[in-house]
Amino acid sequence: MDNNKYCVIMAGGIGSRFWPKSRQSRPKQFLDILSTGKSFIRCTYERFAKIVPAENFLVVTNRRYRDLVLEHIPELSPEQVLCEPIGRNTAPCIAYAAYTLRKKNPQATMIVTPSDHLVLDTDEFCRIIGECADFVAHNDALMTVGIRPSRPETGYGYIQRSSDEPVSKVKCFTEKPNLELAQTFIQCGEFLWNAGIFIWTVANIVAALERYLPEHASLFSSIADDLGTESEAEAVERVFSECKAISIDYGVMEKADNVYVHSGDFGWSDVGTWGSIYQHSRKDRYANAGPGGEVFAYDTRNSLISLPEGKIAVVSGLKDYIVVDTDDVLLICPREEEQNIKRYIDDVRYSTGDDHI
Repeated sequence: MDNNKYCVIMAGGIGSRFWPKSRQSRPKQFLDILSTGKSFIRCTYERFAKIVPAENFLVVTNRRYRDLVLEHIPELSPEQVLCEPIGRNTAPCIAYAAYTLRKKNPQATMIVTPSDHLVLDTDEFCRIIGECADFVAHNDALMTVGIRPSRPETGYGYIQRSSDEPVSKVKCFTEKPNLELAQTFIQCGEFLWNAGIFIWTVANIVAALERYLPEHASLFSSIADDLGTESEAEAVERVFSECKAISIDYGVMEKADNVYVHSGDFGWSDVGTWGSIYQHSRKDRYANAGPGGEVFAYDTRNSLISLPEGKIAVVSGLKDYIVVDTDDVLLICPREEEQNIKRYIDDVRYSTGDDHI
């Protein structure tokens, strides 16, 4: 393995769209929502462990999840878990990891990945990530991975590429489109889904931060001497209290002129909603999915019914519904209304506090 190759796993989100399974105390990345026997973050680690040595991983997460990270990835040392005092989106998260790696190994190639995505073809995935790492090692490039779209998906961002070569310069990034625009993207053939995976050298991403997010770069540069020491936590607390929340896409990738995309098709999904869980779950002859527990369904079709292990549910007369049961919360809503889950959370929090959130 290449000892200059590092993997940074971003694992600070709370996964609110998967409530009530995903909670503030144990969010989506630490759950086995697909009933595979492994959590999302564990699968992410094992996927990259094929190409990155264990000592070259960093996980950036909220400090309340530090012990959960070490529980799910016991191969890591505590020093490999970088703790954010508060979530500030992906740019500060990546800057924290980049300045940490620059101090440790200025020659590092940095692979940045979310902690909670699904990849079915890991061999093809690793091949593409390896090609990306080789490309950025020999070119002044910030690289991302784009997925060849199979449908006009409105839940993903899109990347427009300048050619149909596997590696192409990026024309532009587009946020989640409406259905009409997504259909236009598919017909055009120039657009890929944005997988949110980034590959670059530490030197190049630090240079990009200095150019496009100078305030963030200045803040993290000011604590460079504290990183990896006993004063790190206090220094990071100060920096995160001062830096603005911004995504790396908006802060850097949409502005830089050296951005490239590698297209791929390896069975990817960001598994961002209960709808995507339904899509990837095994279904019965009536198109019902039931990860966990045992479901007795009558006159029920096209529904997702998620139960705790060992629990039984009898369901009759539902069509196109989401049913999610936990020890203290039961969610029942039409599949087409799952975008309202965040509103449900707000109402529950307003009435009962955070006990069920």
